[in-house]
Amino acid sequence: MTRLGFVLLYTPSVPQKIAFYEKAFGVERKYIAENEAYGELAGPVPISFVKEEFARQNGTDFTPARPENKPAAVEIGFVFDDVDAAYQRAVKAGATAVSPPAKKPWGQTVAYVRDDDGVLVEICTPWSV
Repeated sequence: MTRLGFVLLYTPSVPQKIAFYEKAFGVERKYIAENEAYGELAGPVPISFVKEEFARQNGTDFTPARPENKPAAVEIGFVFDDVDAAYQRAVKAGATAVSPPAKKPWGQTVAYVRDDDGVLVEICTPWSV
């Protein structure tokens, strides 16, 4: 059986990134390594963070996410019952507004922000096929 184990983002500062996600999206911190090179948020599929310097030591090459650059072709998604409130919370916490909440033709309400490093984050209501 194959299952998604985690989503990993590289960041200049793991503690800063986790503090941002706690404040902006209300997720809980699970763990930050003593050396602050790795950390996780709690959840069924945890979002994990690795310090960029540490990732490079493992031979990984990448373009770092930065607010001044276009976001990569990937997004993190959070599901909320009240997208308007979640969007306002994220923007108040320092997320960059991209697209305000809007009702989509399929019935879902969706908004977009960028996190403190410039990663695209979708804020949406539950949706099922």
